[in-house]
Amino acid sequence: MKFKEGLFKYIALFAALCSIIFLFAIIISIFKEGLPIFKVAGVFKFLFTRAWHPTADMPEFGIFALIIGSIAVTAVALIISIPLGVGSAIFLSEIAGTNTREILKPVIELLAGIPSVIFGLFGIAFLAPFIMRLFHLQTGLNLFTASIILGIMVVPIISSISEDALSSIPKELREASYALGANKWETIHKVVLPAAKSGIIASIILGFGRAIGETMVVLMLAGGAAIIPRSLFSPIRPMTSAIAAEMGEAVVGGDHYHALFGIAIVLFVITFATNLITESVKSKVIKSL
Repeated sequence: MKFKEGLFKYIALFAALCSIIFLFAIIISIFKEGLPIFKVAGVFKFLFTRAWHPTADMPEFGIFALIIGSIAVTAVALIISIPLGVGSAIFLSEIAGTNTREILKPVIELLAGIPSVIFGLFGIAFLAPFIMRLFHLQTGLNLFTASIILGIMVVPIISSISEDALSSIPKELREASYALGANKWETIHKVVLPAAKSGIIASIILGFGRAIGETMVVLMLAGGAAIIPRSLFSPIRPMTSAIAAEMGEAVVGGDHYHALFGIAIVLFVITFATNLITESVKSKVIKSL
């Protein structure tokens, strides 16, 4: 028995070390290939100028429009997904009966298993033409279309984690609220949601990370224009779609190649900062409970 326990311990340790090694290998490779572009273009010019013309005779490597495009499509997607995700979690945890919950929860979680390319094909075939006709646009491939599909993709993450957070709240808190004369909505609003807000905030941050890192949907539906959007119906090119669309034609070791890895560094820093903020918020919320 001791031999089996020791063997399992070292296997688990080996798996954990492999994960750490792979993570650091990815980080080192990205920074190794991406940092040279900052010597060519300069950090400020790379981050805060709009012109992205990496293959021109006089190449320009400004990714500000790409950053704004990523933030815009992610923000609109979260505006769509947060009410749907948190609302469905509240319904499943606090309102729905057992039979209804057993039917709806797997259906919602099934959305997370659908490949993103399928969402993209649905958007191109049905949603984009519908948006184009509805708003009398020249094209349906724009910020709004990409955000709708991206928001639907994020719903299962927010819903599942929020529902787990709500379900973990002790029944005694609900019973105490009812005993004091509160109705169901008051109990949910003033007792359950505040107690579960750390988990709900974590689900939203994870949804943000999922949305800003998505590639296929924004590549297929966002329009592919490296410009700062002036409306919901402007075509955009987020950072992920720029990397996916241009990496195949970039000369290995060239400035364009290094610029794409520079975009990956920016994306990594944004995601890393988001995770730090998440942990900080969660710890503050837990201390306040």
